[in-house]
Amino acid sequence: MSVISSSPIPAGITVTKRYLDLAGVFSCALLGGAMARTAGLDLFEFLAVGVISGLGGGVIRDVLLQHGTPVALTDYAYLPTALAGAAVVFVIKFSESAWTRIFTALDAAVIGCWAVAGANKTLAVGLGWLPAVLLGTVTVVGGGALRDIVLGRRPAVLGGNGLYATVAIAVAGTTVICVYRGAPALGTALGIVLALVFRLAAVRWGWNLPGGLEWRSGSGTAARLRRGIGIAKTDDEERPHPPEEKP
Repeated sequence: MSVISSSPIPAGITVTKRYLDLAGVFSCALLGGAMARTAGLDLFEFLAVGVISGLGGGVIRDVLLQHGTPVALTDYAYLPTALAGAAVVFVIKFSESAWTRIFTALDAAVIGCWAVAGANKTLAVGLGWLPAVLLGTVTVVGGGALRDIVLGRRPAVLGGNGLYATVAIAVAGTTVICVYRGAPALGTALGIVLALVFRLAAVRWGWNLPGGLEWRSGSGTAARLRRGIGIAKTDDEERPHPPEEKP
């Protein structure tokens, strides 16, 4: 029996995965085109950045899976989809406020489509839940990280991004749980909804992970944690504070 035939994902869901993958390619190519516009690049550079952004995460995933040639090189829909995404941003110019709203929505859509598609594809080739969550996340963050490196920027996944990778992990994990429970279609729908709600909420309210126990050194909780595990106090904690003046 082949590895694919033992997949817990029905054929209809694996077909849906292709369209989710293509939706992620188009959305991330749009984001790449937006970055190219910000950097003042020409048409060729727009297309190059769009292709890197749109196809990078999926190619990294497929190379790590070692289950045949990356789908971006065998399915002729992928490259034109990435080029189309970059071309749309080159041709159509949005206002800054409109683009900010579009960018945030696209970002959430990319997370949902690619985390679900990456997790499903990993399970479809016979790997377990941990590789599925890992490669679902890699599919999401890989193209954007390559794009940022090419543009000389710090990859957004490394911080200050409204829980980008965290949302991807949550979506991929939700998809895997639903597949193991025998409800892959529910996992696909629930993963996309979770990405939209979680990512938009993180951006709206500025949610971020803490940067370490020195994060917000004035926090009493952080200070107690440092003392509890034997970490030296910060200069601010060591310095005696003058008594408050009474009115």
